[in-house]
Amino acid sequence: MDQRELARLRREYSDRGLGVTDLTADPLEQFTRWFDEIAAAVPKSDTSWFEANAVVLSTADEGGRPSSRTVLLKGYGAEGFTIFTNYTSRKGRELAANPSASLLFPWYPLERQVIVSGTASRLAESASDAYFASRPRGARLGAWASEQSAAIAEPEPGRAWLEERYREFDRRFPGEVPRPPHWGGIVIAPETVEFWQGRVSRLHDRLVYVRDGEKWRIDRLSP
Repeated sequence: MDQRELARLRREYSDRGLGVTDLTADPLEQFTRWFDEIAAAVPKSDTSWFEANAVVLSTADEGGRPSSRTVLLKGYGAEGFTIFTNYTSRKGRELAANPSASLLFPWYPLERQVIVSGTASRLAESASDAYFASRPRGARLGAWASEQSAAIAEPEPGRAWLEERYREFDRRFPGEVPRPPHWGGIVIAPETVEFWQGRVSRLHDRLVYVRDGEKWRIDRLSP
C-alpha cells in the first residue's frame, strides 16, 4: 500500500458513549458486563479471526525493554486475570524479573478496549494442574514439545525438530499427559482497569478504575 493511502485510512466511530453513571462500582463487575456483550456480539458460530478472550499481554525485561503478544484469558476474579504459559518463555522470564504487566482487550466489533495494569504472580500449582488436565491431548503434548521462545535452527532441523519432539512425547505419554513443571498459570492483580469507548471525532470516552486502598475510584481521562 502506498504511504499516502495508508495515511488516509480512517474509520469514523459510532457514538455509543460511556459515562460514570454507566459503570458499576467494581471493575470486575463492569468487565463481566462488557465481556458478556462482546461474546454476544460475536457468536461462537462465527468462523472469523475474532476471539472474545484474546488479550495482548505486555511485559518488560529488567532493562525496561517491552514486548507484547496475544494470549487467551482463561479466568478472572477477585485475585485478578489468569493466563497460562511456559514459565521459561520470554514472557515468563520477564514476569519473573519484572512482575509489572499490562493486558489489552481489543474488542473492535463494539469499538471498545479494556486495559488492565497490575502485578503478576504464579497461580497455585493445584489450579494449574486442574486447568492443564482440561486441555485437549494435543495441546498438552505441545506444552512438552515446545521450548517456547527458544530459537530453532533453519533450514535444518527447522519445524521437523518440533514435530519429532511432539511424536516423542506422544510415545512417552501413551495415557495421561502430566503438566510440565515449567508450565502453568499467571495471575495479573489489577491496580488500574480502563474502559475505552470509541466516539465520533476521536473524542473517545476513557474511564479508569484506580485502586485506592480497599476501594476503587473512577477517573475520566482525556482521549
